[in-house]
Formats: sequence, C-alpha cells, structure tokens
Amino acid sequence: MGGDHGPSVTVLAAIAFLNRQPDAELVLVGLQDVILAELKKHKAVGHARLSILHASEVVTMDDPVEVALRRKKDSSMRVAIGLVKDGGVQACVSAGNTGALMAISRYVLKTIAGIERPAICGILPNQKNGPTYMLDLGANVDCKPQHLHQFAIMGSALVSAIEGKPKPTIGLLNVGEEAIKGNDIVKQAGELLRADSAKGLLNFYGNVEGNDIFEGTTDIVVCDGFVGNVTLKAAEGMGRLVKSGLTAEFKSNFLSMFGALLAQKAIKSFSARMNPSRYNGASLLGLRGLVFKSHGGADVYAFEWAIRRAFDAAKYDVLSRISRAIEDLMPTTTSEILLGSDAVKSM
Repeated sequence: MGGDHGPSVTVLAAIAFLNRQPDAELVLVGLQDVILAELKKHKAVGHARLSILHASEVVTMDDPVEVALRRKKDSSMRVAIGLVKDGGVQACVSAGNTGALMAISRYVLKTIAGIERPAICGILPNQKNGPTYMLDLGANVDCKPQHLHQFAIMGSALVSAIEGKPKPTIGLLNVGEEAIKGNDIVKQAGELLRADSAKGLLNFYGNVEGNDIFEGTTDIVVCDGFVGNVTLKAAEGMGRLVKSGLTAEFKSNFLSMFGALLAQKAIKSFSARMNPSRYNGASLLGLRGLVFKSHGGADVYAFEWAIRRAFDAAKYDVLSRISRAIEDLMPTTTSEILLGSDAVKSM
C-alpha cells in the first residue's frame, strides 16, 4: 500500500514477477477491496500463486514513527512484517515510509544476537559493470566504531551469499586512503577491520573514497547512514542530470539528432546499464527476518527488482549466513567484549 503510487505499481509488479519466476508465491497485504480492484484490471484475480491478506490500516509516507508503531497496529506494514516473524512468508518488501518500516521491523522481528543496529544495504552501479554494495544508507546517522564493524560483517555475509564470493572485498568510506585520515570513529573502525583482516576473517581492502564507489574498487563500501544517504541521493540526482542533459543536447539540432540515431544502440545499452531501477531494493540487515525497502517513487519495473532481491535473499539463505558470520566474528564472552571495548578506547 506504500510508496508514491501504491497498488497501481506494487500489484502489477507482483504479477510481472510471478510470470518470470515460477517458483515464487506472493502475498499482497493491504486493503483487500483496493487490491482486488487492481487485480481485476489486469485479469489476475484467482492467480494460483498470489493471495491477499487484508489489513485495515495504512502507514502514510508522512506518518510519524510513533503513529506507525503504536497506533496503527493493523497497518499493512505491521501485518506483513508479522508474517515474516510467524514464518508465513520468507521476506517482506515495502515501498512505504522508511523510518516506520525500520522501526516496526526492529520492534517486531528484533535484531540478530550481536547486532546493535540494523543497517540499510543498497546497490550502486560501477565501471566494472557489476554492483557495489553500500551500507548504511540512512538507518543510523550517528555510529560508533563497532557499528561500522558490524555493518562490514553483515555486508560481507550478504555479498558472499548473493554474488557467490567467499571473501568479498570491503572498503571503509573516508576522506583519504591513508589510515591516519578521517575522524576518530572511522579510524577506530578501520583498526577493528584491519584486525579481522589480519586473522583472515574479513577481506578488508582499506579506506576508499567517494570515486571508488563507482569505480568498483571494492565489493562493499561501509559508512554511517548520514554519509550513505547523502551519497545515494547525490548519485540519483547526478544520474537524472546526465540523462536530462544528454536528451536536451541530442534534441538541440538536426546534426545532434542524427548523431543520436547513429548511436542509438550504444545509448540504449548505456541507459539500461545505468538505469537506477535495476538497483532498486535495499535490504534491512541485522534483523531476525528478511525485510527489503523499495524506493518510494519506484515504477513497476523498479519494484519488480525489489521483489527479485528479496526472493534471491530467501533463496540463498542470507539470514542464516549473516547469523553464522556474526557468531564467527563477534566477541561471545563478557571478557572479550570488554577487551574489544578497551581496545577501541585506546586507539
């Protein structure tokens, strides 16, 4: 029910995804009459792998977190996440209010043992024609070194599962490559990651800068949510600027239009490669259940990609892999935790 477009996008995307993925089953959660009306438009009522679960309330995009969490207990968002908790579904996908989705998910599902804060992990394109996984993209604007350390562990487990890379490379976003650069939090997080890398537990590349995200220097880029969200929105804005600028130039005169015609195949290929819709669907890592956040303004194609990412995460058992990674890498005893805390303080 969420996002800028609601069921007019999410329902059609669900139908399109099921047509491409015969092994999937989807549950549409929300106002039953509204969903049914949308299904009728597309002649999909009674689809064998598509069901409806009625929820009487909807979390709006401008609802405060408190309203979504405490007052709207029968919202489509709350009911859908409840299905994940109860095992009725393996993953939840929403285009709704990000703050509300994170708060409800954390309240209902709780965090994995050893994880203090969930993080939003998304994908950005790079020059190597592959994805750069980046987290956190907005869930935590203020972080401590151990939070960035935990983000790296979760990101490594996710990429290992989805991309089939046993030890994906991890970069810590900073204002320079040198270990002495950055604020105290980033420098201390770097020490924690270097210690894990020396033990062979993580594949820490070192500090990376903003340009490394799109050059594909590392598989994963770790940062706090403030920096991550600003980077994401700036990248989206730049993408729109490039697209609108090229379109205007190609239409400016006859010669430009003729050149665009000659380069049509290359332009289409580049456009498809850089299409932000292909990278839609960010995972809320660190929860005891799979929850994926779609961009609120996603169209049908983009929302279908978000569903696909959730399906792949369930298919490749990402949740269990993250839990095992946390067990292997995080301190387990009180003495180890205190020792790690003292080490960070002394850096």
